[in-house]
Amino acid sequence: MHVHVVGNACVDTIFRVGRFPAAGETLNASSYADGLGGKGANQAVAAARTGAAVTFWTALGNDRAGAWIRSRLDRELSDLEAIEFDLPSDRSTIVIGAGGENFIVSGVACSEAFDPIAQTALAGRIASGDIVVCQGNLRGAAIDACLRAAQENGARTVLNASPIDAAALPDFGLAQVLVVNQSEAKALTGQDDMAAAADALAAKGAETVVITLGAEGCLALGPDQGGSFRLPAPRVEALDTSGAGDVFCGCLAGGFAKGMSVAPALTFALAAAAIAVTRPGTLISCPSASEMAALIDQTELS
Repeated sequence: MHVHVVGNACVDTIFRVGRFPAAGETLNASSYADGLGGKGANQAVAAARTGAAVTFWTALGNDRAGAWIRSRLDRELSDLEAIEFDLPSDRSTIVIGAGGENFIVSGVACSEAFDPIAQTALAGRIASGDIVVCQGNLRGAAIDACLRAAQENGARTVLNASPIDAAALPDFGLAQVLVVNQSEAKALTGQDDMAAAADALAAKGAETVVITLGAEGCLALGPDQGGSFRLPAPRVEALDTSGAGDVFCGCLAGGFAKGMSVAPALTFALAAAAIAVTRPGTLISCPSASEMAALIDQTELS
């Protein structure tokens, strides 16, 4: 069983501030650093560290940043399929407040130009029983094409509908597992109650809906559960929540690849994300392969 993660990779520039600036205000950061990021890259690395066989399909600019991103992905992934465009590589600026909250602004020229089905061998590499993971960074039509190819080849589809582009949403009916966070669920459905939001998302076609709730864990709704249910997150002191959702999604896919059903895979993903929020950074906060193995053992024994 193989995991195909299709998405973006970028340079993250992370600024830490005591508080978020007001409109028009300039603040000096207490620290700043560049790192490897992008929802696709984060999820691919997290899935690979679970021990799953992973291929990451992405697009990079033909520039110094693209070469830097490729070199770091090569350290993490044994199968990287990265095409190059004559465009600037994607970048994100992440501002992290004192409580670990963050906001992110991204430049996505490569992601906007990326059409995985037309430009890569992805469709021919997907086999029955594989898992295909997409996020919202690519154009909606490109995401739909990837998920449709996955279904046609008998693969399981996981869609993390983040970030949200209201003008070009993917077809949720192509997602066997749809993952969103609480604010995204509200934006997509207009519901403040997360059980009602899950019902509304299921009505849009998603087979299984997972809404992450930060420190409160997650809510899931699907045909195998007989209704919605909640799972708690381990109690930790959060330092930096950026990237935790990507760890969650990558580990969810990795759990599926190891044969876990929905509830154990969610339990494992929550435990991994809880480790990530106790550390600074996005991809750098992801649990190591040895930490993943220990969490998997704990999940399988529980």
